[in-house]
Amino acid sequence: MLKITDARVIVTCPGRNFVTLRIETRGGLHGLGDATLNGRELAVASYLTGHIIPALIGRDAQAIEDIWQYFYRGAYWRRGPVTMSAIAAVDTALWDIKAKQAGLPLYQILGGASRTGVMVYGHANGSSIEETVAEAQRYQTMGYRAIRLQSGVPGLAATYGVSRDKLFYEPADAALPTETIWSSAKYLPTVAKLFEAAREALGWDIHLLHDGHHRLTPIEAGRLGRDLEPYRPFWLEDATPAENPAAFRLIRQHTTTPLAVGEVFNSIWDAKLLIEEQLIDYIRTTVLHAGGITHLRRIASLADLYGVRTGCHGATDLSPVCMGAALHFDLWVPNFGIQEYMRHSAETDAVFPHAYSFNDGALHPGEAPGHGVDIDEKLAAEYPYRPASLPINRLEDGTMHNW
Repeated sequence: MLKITDARVIVTCPGRNFVTLRIETRGGLHGLGDATLNGRELAVASYLTGHIIPALIGRDAQAIEDIWQYFYRGAYWRRGPVTMSAIAAVDTALWDIKAKQAGLPLYQILGGASRTGVMVYGHANGSSIEETVAEAQRYQTMGYRAIRLQSGVPGLAATYGVSRDKLFYEPADAALPTETIWSSAKYLPTVAKLFEAAREALGWDIHLLHDGHHRLTPIEAGRLGRDLEPYRPFWLEDATPAENPAAFRLIRQHTTTPLAVGEVFNSIWDAKLLIEEQLIDYIRTTVLHAGGITHLRRIASLADLYGVRTGCHGATDLSPVCMGAALHFDLWVPNFGIQEYMRHSAETDAVFPHAYSFNDGALHPGEAPGHGVDIDEKLAAEYPYRPASLPINRLEDGTMHNW
């Protein structure tokens, strides 16, 4: 038995807020798990401190499956982003410990590498089509083989995915939510023009992606997917809210553009119908928000039965701890598709030293025992928590809309 002797929550804000769980064992090994829930960080920290950690002390760190079931099945109020993010932090830290105990990188414990590297996509954005395409060309020269394209929309003061920062993007920009204005009618005609310009500038040997960020109706999403078909997009992400998975049936009827969804999913139940009816091509659930590596493996195994591939969310609202764990999962999982890679700031990288590295359009998790990411707690203490909320969207007539 490898007894858990202590666990604590570390909250830090090196440019944005992160919540990290550190689990310690009698043998001196420790593991880290990411518990960050963008805009609701302290809710997860409180759940961990008040409910998870007291029940965790004294348990066997090797009993990963039993501990996962204890905190999932043992709770009457199951699922939801706060609960599943907390469970994921525990699960990730325990896998980190198990791999360190074996003296192996985590991917070897999961079953070994299925590929030599993990293809990632970067984020090219600009206030205009021309600026976005120029930024995409810069990503291409950096070696990326896949690039997400997001551009400003004429007539809208701001839109999702467009920021001053080009290598990373943090939309949580104020203590209280910023209100933005949205118009699908103004947005829809711009995307095909963006892809046409990008194909002309970048050629056809690079994958191009786009994120609709839950803002379209199913029929609008079908229309956009059809408009993009001549430019062979890698995927159209989060085209419509997925609370009603049957909505994707309508999208499928109108386009052959590949569809991706799932970054806000918390469990296999959120993805079940979408996968079983093959209404999506990529499932974007994360190590963090979908209950950790233990649960993400189940989702990926279900997806594999139906020809659906993984495409894990990897924005800067996930810490390097989550990225490191995701890359080990990606290197192993047989039905891997792609990994989002939004680079962290220099301050964040300093707080979270890591073994993963980028080369020729791909990331590799490295060969350090565990998931290869640690935390400099002394440096982390220099960046105290700062309240930050995600924006909200209204339509031009003032109606609340999906952000």
